[in-house]
Amino acid sequence: MTSVDIVIVGGGMAGASLGAQLAAHARTLILEMEPVAGYHATGRSVAFWQESYGGPSIQPLTTASGPLLETPDPDLSDRSFLSPRRTLHIGRADSAAARDAMLRTWQGSVALTAVDPAAFVPGLRPDWTIGLYEPSCRDIDVTGLHQACLAQFRRRGGRVMTGVPLRAARRDGAGWRTEAGDEVIHCGILVNAAGAWADTVAQICGVRPLGITPLRRTVVQLRVPTLPSPDLPLVMDLEQRFYFKPEGADRIWLTPHDEVPSTPCDAAPEELAVAQAIDRFSRAVDWQIAGVERKWAGLRSFAPDRTPVYGFDPDSPGFFWFAGQGGFGIQTAPAAALLGSNLILDTARPAPIASIDAEVYSPKRFR
Repeated sequence: MTSVDIVIVGGGMAGASLGAQLAAHARTLILEMEPVAGYHATGRSVAFWQESYGGPSIQPLTTASGPLLETPDPDLSDRSFLSPRRTLHIGRADSAAARDAMLRTWQGSVALTAVDPAAFVPGLRPDWTIGLYEPSCRDIDVTGLHQACLAQFRRRGGRVMTGVPLRAARRDGAGWRTEAGDEVIHCGILVNAAGAWADTVAQICGVRPLGITPLRRTVVQLRVPTLPSPDLPLVMDLEQRFYFKPEGADRIWLTPHDEVPSTPCDAAPEELAVAQAIDRFSRAVDWQIAGVERKWAGLRSFAPDRTPVYGFDPDSPGFFWFAGQGGFGIQTAPAAALLGSNLILDTARPAPIASIDAEVYSPKRFR
């Protein structure tokens, strides 16, 4: 039998970033069911950091993560994980109410400026007359961040087991007896960072699920030879029907902003969602589309109130929820990992997250 202090179930961005923090203080093991960590949501992210994305309950984690992504701890990386992007929120005349609501929501906390959207996006169709400019948005090097977290985790003594699903787990004395692959592992704390499988993992462990629901999001890579510039902003519909951003020369990543409930799985794109994305894009800009080069889908997992869940389960000692990050898990990862490790280790709150109210994310709100 292997004995460690902490077992983390899930090696995506959530598990890797939390593990990197914990491994400096405790013997920590990551269990990943896929042959490669980060295969699901982490590897399918559209990869941006945007303070307004996700709403007021997400923003404190996003804002706190910004400096940690821009200037990482030298032990994590010697370069930034962010690069310039900007966001332009656009709408037609009937989106005035959505624009005004967004300005009210973020007044005094996120910089937003009313602009003429045509000045930012050449080829924007004339009926798109409403624009809000959010200059702080950045692209994230998701692969670089995830690999840096795994590398830091290993340097600090952590162990990653890939291709090893959790088969069983139960309370055993003061800790947990887990069965993963052919191994039996005893740990004091079991962390559920399993993304779309979070409720499944809870059930395996005999813990009551929280109702975390995977929602499928479709993304298409289009070749657009008339793309004015690869430095255009991320363009988001104020009515949340699509967004797109350049991805190098002559290419964009586009989504119809779909949220289709799904079972936990290796998500695949639906042709209807691809067609909807292209139709909505063509109604916004007059750029020529030369072809669909790639299409994929990922599962974004939400708690019932669409706010992440970070904390010990009140009814199951030693079981820690680190799940329900929705589509915001990458941009909030550094701050969430600090918060999670602070709650697990019961240490003093570090400066970057000193003002964050952990109770907002506690699983107690569902009990």
